[in-house]
Amino acid sequence: MTTRIKDGINFLSKLTLPRLLNGVGVLGSYYFSKITRKPIQWGMPVSISIEPTTSCNLRCPECPSGKREFTRPTGMLDSHFFRTTIDALKNELVYLIFYFQGEPYLNPSFLEMVSYASKNGIYTATSTNAHYLNDDNARKTIESGLDRLIISIDGTTQDTYKQYRVGGNLQKVLEGTKNIIEWKKKLKSNTPHIVFQFLVVAPNEHQIKDILQLGKNLGVDEVRLKTAQVYEYENGNPLIPSNKKYTRYHKNRVGKFELKNKLLNHCWKLWHSCVISWDGLVVPCCFDKDAQHRLGDLKETPFKQIWKGKGYDKFRASVLRSRKEIDICSNCSEGSAIWA
Repeated sequence: MTTRIKDGINFLSKLTLPRLLNGVGVLGSYYFSKITRKPIQWGMPVSISIEPTTSCNLRCPECPSGKREFTRPTGMLDSHFFRTTIDALKNELVYLIFYFQGEPYLNPSFLEMVSYASKNGIYTATSTNAHYLNDDNARKTIESGLDRLIISIDGTTQDTYKQYRVGGNLQKVLEGTKNIIEWKKKLKSNTPHIVFQFLVVAPNEHQIKDILQLGKNLGVDEVRLKTAQVYEYENGNPLIPSNKKYTRYHKNRVGKFELKNKLLNHCWKLWHSCVISWDGLVVPCCFDKDAQHRLGDLKETPFKQIWKGKGYDKFRASVLRSRKEIDICSNCSEGSAIWA
């Protein structure tokens, strides 16, 4: 049995009857909204992303955490607030992503929160730069019950890796990966499902074959090639790769770069998921990195009231009406990952 099939079976094991019924309601309301062009929501989110921290040890050039350019407050997710949030959603919630901005392992309570979600039967995932996967953290990660671990590795040599992962050390990433794999074996655990995520940019596109081989040699479960979001792309950008397969952008008739994906007037994410910042702000998706489209604040309003409130209805209606007019949709990457 392949590791992907095992991961799929693990995910399906989280689907209780209430979660299945909720998912059917969410899916139905999404298609009904597409047909009627009116925002209808019949369920609670199937998936959420929650932000452990905005802090990061690296300085990646296209990341607000890396550039230290947030316009919103920075900080750490409080474990008590996290548990309260999960308690309100756990009956319907299937998938929980511990990531928005920042490096999750910098939050001292991160793995404690993973364990709490896991004990509530929720599929848990996170994305890390792997600099903090020392032997102790690797063991605790396995013991927490984390289901999916995405390791960002954007180069197979230090010279290439550091061009995007500014301030990073490839050797630490490799050592952290080995620690996780070793503890999975020691503890005879099928989780987490380990994914190497390779963000394809011009400086590293020549190493695509190398990263596939490296992942195989180390024994990770999957290698995912992901296209890169760049903020200033209209006149070109040195990060845009030459291989058209691995870029979100192409030149139009007047020589300007534009998104390859068409912005259709609907978005599945707005019906089945959302993002919660470390301080309780509810925003539409991971493209709203500065939380400019605040649909509610969990410190003031219960989640269900936000999810089915006027603010969400208004935003969903604007997507159904004209998605191209919404700023965070202008660089949307739906379908941007290529599984290898």
